[in-house]
Amino acid sequence: MRDFRLSKLSDCVVFFDFDNTITPFDVCDDIIKRFSINEDWIKPELAWRKGKIGSARCLSEQFKSVRISKDELTRYLAQIKIDPYFHRIIGILKKDGLKPVILSDSFSFIISTILHDNGVTNAEIYANDLKFSKDRLIPSFPNRHLRCRICAHCKKKSLLRNKFRDKIIMYVGDGLSDICPALYSHMVFAKGELLRHFRRTKRLCIAYRNLEDIYNYFRGLDR
Repeated sequence: MRDFRLSKLSDCVVFFDFDNTITPFDVCDDIIKRFSINEDWIKPELAWRKGKIGSARCLSEQFKSVRISKDELTRYLAQIKIDPYFHRIIGILKKDGLKPVILSDSFSFIISTILHDNGVTNAEIYANDLKFSKDRLIPSFPNRHLRCRICAHCKKKSLLRNKFRDKIIMYVGDGLSDICPALYSHMVFAKGELLRHFRRTKRLCIAYRNLEDIYNYFRGLDR
């Protein structure tokens, strides 16, 4: 993050993590825990947290234990509410001709279904893919970086796409998968693991508790 004062949003592109940022909890983790037929998902989770395996391998191993049909998953997702301030943020961005961009290590089907059920239809989503085979979920990772074994979705690669060049990059996140793209952003709003990492490495960021704080910051610029 660069030490400068932003005066307007129109020159920006605003990236959001999804789980624990737009949603109040990690939806993908909850699906794995709630619909697994055993506890085999725990071992790859621990290996990932220790940095022994990347998130693509972790998710692939964990989803082997998950049993839920597409219809059942859709019904489960319909119960999930997003942070209500995300709607207000979208309203502010829309005034400047912007729309939110979501970068997630979760899955496009999960994200788009939750957003649609919550009345959000104009977000741009970059995430992993999910296919269905009866009661099995089959993950795939089209946005991986071939030379990186850590992330299932290379958020840095998505963040640095040509269409976003020459823009002031703002990033809102909370987790380990947000560290890499945040390092390439001009302004970073951080909580959770991301905030702890930035403080530990003495990097500049703006701490936030929830999207109300982001909304209030943007509203200040909009005046």
